Amino acid sequence: MAEVHHHATLTPTKLELLPDWMARQRWYAAKGHQPRLRSLWSWRLDDPSGAVGIEILVVADDSGTRPVVYQVPLTYRGAPLEGADHALVGTLQHSVLGRRWVYDAPHDPVFTTQLLELVLGRVTAQAGSVSDTPEPAVVARCAAVAPDLRVLDYRVLSGEQSNTSVIYDAVDTAGAPRPVIGKLFRVLHCGENPDVVLQTALAEAGCDRVPTPVGDVSAAWPDESVAGGTARGHVAFVQEFLPGVQDAWREALAAAHEDRDFSAGARALGRATAEVHQVLATVLPTEAPTPQQKSELVERMRARLRDAIASVPSLAGAADAVDDLYVAAERADWPVLQRIHGDYHLGQVLDAPGRGWVLLDFEGEPMRPLAERSEPDVALRDVAGMLRSLDYAAGSVAKDNGLDRARWATAARTAFLEGYGESAGRDPRADAPVLDALELDKALYEVVYEAHNRPSWISIPTTAIARLVAGSRS
Repeated sequence: MAEVHHHATLTPTKLELLPDWMARQRWYAAKGHQPRLRSLWSWRLDDPSGAVGIEILVVADDSGTRPVVYQVPLTYRGAPLEGADHALVGTLQHSVLGRRWVYDAPHDPVFTTQLLELVLGRVTAQAGSVSDTPEPAVVARCAAVAPDLRVLDYRVLSGEQSNTSVIYDAVDTAGAPRPVIGKLFRVLHCGENPDVVLQTALAEAGCDRVPTPVGDVSAAWPDESVAGGTARGHVAFVQEFLPGVQDAWREALAAAHEDRDFSAGARALGRATAEVHQVLATVLPTEAPTPQQKSELVERMRARLRDAIASVPSLAGAADAVDDLYVAAERADWPVLQRIHGDYHLGQVLDAPGRGWVLLDFEGEPMRPLAERSEPDVALRDVAGMLRSLDYAAGSVAKDNGLDRARWATAARTAFLEGYGESAGRDPRADAPVLDALELDKALYEVVYEAHNRPSWISIPTTAIARLVAGSRS
């Protein structure tokens, strides 16, 4: 590879070049901070032509209260890449090769092509820096049902917060369109990414309620904070892309605005949700909740209540009534704990023609630690999340257009619960104490969000809190 010159010097160095650029990226978590970076490790892919250097840096940022590990893929070129000024990280002087233009690699066709080739098992990756990491340091796994693909074009999605996604316009060996989407994880965690684990498990079980996985890449890198000094986690995931489809949020919002009955769609969504939960409970471990686990989950809800009261002090008057619901939930019988979606709302579901509802993004709540997101949880948490999302569709119409859609929300929420019960064999309302507590917990989360971002919208979750405390599920 053209870029490997072990005794060459770079001016500025990579760690000097990156901070100003990283601070401006949407995926950089410590907004308002100047990154303080140290290099942990790197890995490389080859450019078949030998002209472009591809290096994926793994760096720790020490600017916050605890280190955050980032994956920063870069390409190095001897001349500017046409049409990629927006992706230019900067330039540096290489003591052997001269001036190098450094790009954010997902915007470089050489990297995007080689990343997919890696997932498909047609090229291999190399460790780019020496470490004590046990080999193989980079592992690509191709799904059993992955098509043989050829890339025609690609585009990078904008607007994502924590990842970078590349949509590949690809065809199979027969020339049939087989678009796929590659997700590059920017913030790295030690442990398996739930998005990869759960969608792969569902697809391998024959469930078509998720996009078909193509494959994934995991890597190991030095990390002193991890037992044994080595972290391993997923760094990329490629799966089927469903073009030209509408998400459930847009469909529900349009129906609410027009006061058009959404019961059929909500009922089908309930059935699809239950189907996914049933498959996950079949193929991945489940466990009966212990009293300690129930207590820990309820204690997290109490912590959320404290956060909400700190943001909206007027909620303090409802604290005792809220806690009564939490006490009732802890005393109730709970369903088994299992793997769940974890951040479930209408925006995480697509309406795929001829296929129905398809669920996306199983990473869980992005602000929760990975280990916590990977724990078995109660499936009713997803049910509560969707109930809140349907309520938000109605509330959004009320906020934007002054139209009362409370009856629309009641009908949609009821249909969702009925559909879930039809597929699961047990109506979620049979576990009302637990479901109410989980919906209340989600509404309190929304209160904190709205208080910090859209104070004028805070009445949507506070109205739900008042309703739940009063004992009405409508």
